[in-house]
Amino acid sequence: MAHNHQAFDIASLMAPPPPSAASKRLSLIGVAALLATVTNAVTFMLPPLLPLMQARFALGLSDETWIFTALTLGGGAGFVLLPRLADVLSDRTTALLSGSVLTLGALIPAIGNSYPTIVLGCALLGFGSSAQLLPIGFLRRHLPGSKVSTAVSVLIMATGTGVVAGMIGGGLTVRSLSIASFFWILVLVSAATTVALMIIVPSAKPESAGKIGVLGTVWMLGWLTAVLLTFTQGLVWGDVVLVPLVAGIVGGITWIRAQRRSATAVFDLKLLKMPFVGVALLSAGLFGAVDAGFLLLVSYYTQTPRGAGYGLGIDALGTGLLMLPFALTMFISGKVAEKRVAKGRPGEVLVLGASISACGLAFLVVAHRQWWEYLVGAALIGLGSRAGYSGAFAVPQLLVPERKAGMAAGMAGTTMAIGIAFGSALITGVLSAGTDPATHLPTASLYTVGYLVTLACALLILVATLVSQLRHHGEFKALLRQSGVLA
Repeated sequence: MAHNHQAFDIASLMAPPPPSAASKRLSLIGVAALLATVTNAVTFMLPPLLPLMQARFALGLSDETWIFTALTLGGGAGFVLLPRLADVLSDRTTALLSGSVLTLGALIPAIGNSYPTIVLGCALLGFGSSAQLLPIGFLRRHLPGSKVSTAVSVLIMATGTGVVAGMIGGGLTVRSLSIASFFWILVLVSAATTVALMIIVPSAKPESAGKIGVLGTVWMLGWLTAVLLTFTQGLVWGDVVLVPLVAGIVGGITWIRAQRRSATAVFDLKLLKMPFVGVALLSAGLFGAVDAGFLLLVSYYTQTPRGAGYGLGIDALGTGLLMLPFALTMFISGKVAEKRVAKGRPGEVLVLGASISACGLAFLVVAHRQWWEYLVGAALIGLGSRAGYSGAFAVPQLLVPERKAGMAAGMAGTTMAIGIAFGSALITGVLSAGTDPATHLPTASLYTVGYLVTLACALLILVATLVSQLRHHGEFKALLRQSGVLA
């Protein structure tokens, strides 16, 4: 008995000490930063690679754009479902689910190495990448209050790092390796992230019970896809394209009516009646359209061979480097914008963000033929859109109770994803409007039209925000005072 007791004491001494509370907090913040970096990188890796995929698989412009559209629509579904799943299934289970979907989304095109498998994989990658919303929830639940603000600052930095890594990483990979190798590397990164989430995110009981609006989400994606077909295939299908257009419009109207009566609504439409919520969500969508339009126009123009009479003739890595200021300026404006909204000035943030983005787009309307012009335009658009996103996401979060925080984040994220999908479809339609008979590439003047269309989206944010300012003058600040957010 004595011998056994001695062995027990020795084993106890040799066992590693339990992790301290400080190390647990650091580990949790670290894995949150990792998740934010990887998921944002996935979103921004693909645009510079689209022209390369178009050449590799001999795709038409409208077909090839569906790679990016599938990514954004999958993200829209994830932005709706994942925050709700985190409440119903727990943070750890939802994190593992999203990480597994992200890994599967990379694995399918890595094995298949074909256009259909890339489209399917990108839809799953989009869903998994919407896990970028999850860290706010599990940090809010598992960290002391004073640490949450620090964690959010880390996440903002990680988001910018992910955008930079995405823009550079994809082009750097395919410069030396193949497209299939790019997806295999993404498999390894996604799998490692999933394992880290499994080890570090605490296991906890679900925060709430109830059903999840899966049917409403699928219905929403269905009518959105039908409408998007009109933009991307309108010039290819002719009059037949009116069929999905009508189906999409009817589906959208009936979806809104059904959502108002549903006990498991995708969105709480009553939130739209609160001051600035509606215009904030509209702005999130329009900023998404601005970014999508900019990313596609830059990717296609800069990678067009000089023999076509225009273009820069650079590769995907070169395109990513030209867009780097777009990512770097995001570090500057995000935190400042959130503070201004918290002080009751959402209109100021949205107007400033839209104005800066509009200046960048107006510059590119007349100056998009030299490499340095893209550096200037990218810096302005990134600075403005990041401020706009921060404001658009902060407005509903500040107004809703904690139990609806996930839905509020999902509403902003989904409208952003819808805006990205519409922006990419819109620019695809513009660039498909006319081709040079000799090169079968879009005519050079269509890029000017594309920047003008994208500029119109930024100006629409200005108009909508100013109208909302007139309608709700002082109401937003008053609600913040009532809720105790603003002293």
